[in-house]
Amino acid sequence: MTGRLIRITTALAVVAVAGVAAIISYQHAYELVRSHGESGATARLAPFTVDGLIWAASMVMLDASRRSQRVPRLASWSLAVGIVATVGANLAHGVVHGPIGALVSAWPAVALVGSFELSPHDADQDRASRRCWAISRCGTAPPSASIEPRRTARNVADAISGTDGTSVVQGRP
Repeated sequence: MTGRLIRITTALAVVAVAGVAAIISYQHAYELVRSHGESGATARLAPFTVDGLIWAASMVMLDASRRSQRVPRLASWSLAVGIVATVGANLAHGVVHGPIGALVSAWPAVALVGSFELSPHDADQDRASRRCWAISRCGTAPPSASIEPRRTARNVADAISGTDGTSVVQGRP
């Protein structure tokens, strides 16, 4: 119950910070794009391309991690470029107000990127962690999981792959 409460309150905090930061960061990027000659739909949509790139790259990286696969280089590169672009745009927006103005303007972008990356772990990630623990212990499971301690390493591998009809977390069919 405590773990669930932590995940829920963390998720609410992340959503609140991300929402406020996204609005402010969008406004800064929009004003920057407009001040450099773009108008209309281009000025309104360009900021979405930066934060959308960060979101897409983050989701690809999360998916790869959840599947225990290598993160695609393009996703890592896109995340880095997106972060530099959003923080840079916000810095550029505030630099007319001096170094403090630049830092204050950059903060929402930093908070937005941080909130994307601080999303709470879900039950699938918890299960994956327990499965990794079970493998590393060659047949024993963490105390919170009720798996028979006599399982061999092969049985644990079968349970993880789902070929034996049991769950490492629940320890029953």
